[in-house]
Formats: sequence, structure tokens, C-alpha cells
Amino acid sequence: MTSHPAFPPPPGARAYKLRTARGDFAVVDSSPEPGTEVRGVVLMLPGFTGSKEDFRLLHGPLAARGYRVVAVDGRGQHESDGPADDESAYAQPELARDVLAQAEALGVPLHLVGHSLGGQIARAAVLLDHTPFLSLTLMSSGPAEISVSQQQRVKLLRDALAVLSMEEVWEAIRAMGAPEEVGGPARGLGGQDQLRRRWLGNRPAQLLATGRQLCTEPDRVAELAAVPLPFHVLSGERDDTWPVALLDDMAVRLGAHRTVVAGAEHSPNADQPLPTARALAGFWDGAGAVGGS
Repeated sequence: MTSHPAFPPPPGARAYKLRTARGDFAVVDSSPEPGTEVRGVVLMLPGFTGSKEDFRLLHGPLAARGYRVVAVDGRGQHESDGPADDESAYAQPELARDVLAQAEALGVPLHLVGHSLGGQIARAAVLLDHTPFLSLTLMSSGPAEISVSQQQRVKLLRDALAVLSMEEVWEAIRAMGAPEEVGGPARGLGGQDQLRRRWLGNRPAQLLATGRQLCTEPDRVAELAAVPLPFHVLSGERDDTWPVALLDDMAVRLGAHRTVVAGAEHSPNADQPLPTARALAGFWDGAGAVGGS
């Protein structure tokens, strides 16, 4: 029997496995309408407990602006394979090399976008090798470790994963009403069954390793500022994971374009997708666009 995907791709997009030198990664890939000039290609990395579907509301408006969007599940995330118990496979340099392999497989210069944890992985990839990329957008992703309150939530999750099954942890998350960044429902994404299926697709070792990264990430803004790329710091007007004032300061340190999306919190891609898409495309239009097939 053929299983149906938890989240069918949005109109005009296709879901498939992107083959790379470091393995296959599940992606959702959308392009502008036939006959429309492709102004650029974008690789989008989701956050902690997230997935490629977190960007589903951006595909349509970005395609209308001429951008091909490839949103990816990272190693051990949702529909991308990875070891269940080996945390070393999810060390940040390994995840960064995965991003470079994904860029190489797509074969064209890319605009890179990382949401939350995905922003820190994107930063690590750019610091390893910036040459595949045209720009870097850090979406609701801060300069170093997450806030103390969010560290406490991640610790609760990591403690639960040590003694409970993924199914049992999901039930505990629902009971606690935890926010989306530690596995609770993401606004506009889907129903409880869909979100449960996504959660169960995550590898426990991936959650343990990346949760630790979020709680211990050093400030690497000065290193990043030395990289010759255009930067964009985008966030909602309120964020409990990294205070907005901290993101403002990071943008200044990077000499970055700064966007604050009104009416959005930690996930402007889900909270306010149309203004978020306009801000992204406007930045890319000015950062240099390269066509791709």
C-alpha cells in the first residue's frame, strides 16, 4: 500500500528526495510558472522540531516574484533519514556539510535562508564555504544560545527523550501545550494527526544533539561579518527565543538588511507569510539574482 505524505506539497510544488554526495534529503521544490523568468533559487532550512513544511505558505508568493524555493528536511528531521541513536551524526559541522552538499546538488548559486536552529546551521555552512551562496537570511535566529526560558523548555524535552518513547513524548508535549519551537503545533501547518506524524519522523538523536546546540551555541557574529555576502536579519516583532533587541543588535554588527514583520512572532513564515515573502524577495532582488532550472 502506498502511504500518503503527512503534508501534501502546496500547489505548483513537488516533493522528492534530493540526491547529494552526503545522502538523500527530503525536499519540497517549487518554481515560477512556465515562461516566467527565474530570478533566483533559494534553499530554506527549518528550525528545531520543524520541517520543510514550515515554509509551505511562502512557496506561492515567492514563485510569483520569480523565485524557485527548495525547502529541505535536515538529516534525521521528518522525512530525511538519519541514525536514531548516534548523536555525533548531528554535530553542527556535519549538518553544515549537509547544507553544502545540498547546494552542490542543486548546482546553481543560491540564496540561503535558515529559520531559528536552521539559521545557526546556515551560518555554520557559510563559515565553512560561502562560495555557493548569493546571500544569507537569518530568520528569527540569534547570535548565540537561546533565551534561558527556552533553554529550560529544551532541557525538559531532552530529559523526556531520555526516558520516554517518541510517542509518549508527543503526548506529554500536547499535555503541556508547549510552543512550536519545542514540538507543539505550528500555526497554519496542519492538524494534530499531521503534526504527530511529523514529530514521529524525527530521530531522537537529532533532537538531543540539536537541542544541546541551541543551549550552548557561541556568538560567531564577528566571524560571519567578515564573510563577503549580503546578510538579512528577519524576525517578527516579538520573539521569546531570542529577544528582538538582540536581533536588532546582531543586524547592526553584521551590517545586515533588517526586517521586522508586524503581527508575527517566532515564525513569521507561518504568522505573516505574505509580508515575509515580500521582504525576502525584495532583499534578494537587491542582492543579485541568478536563474536556474
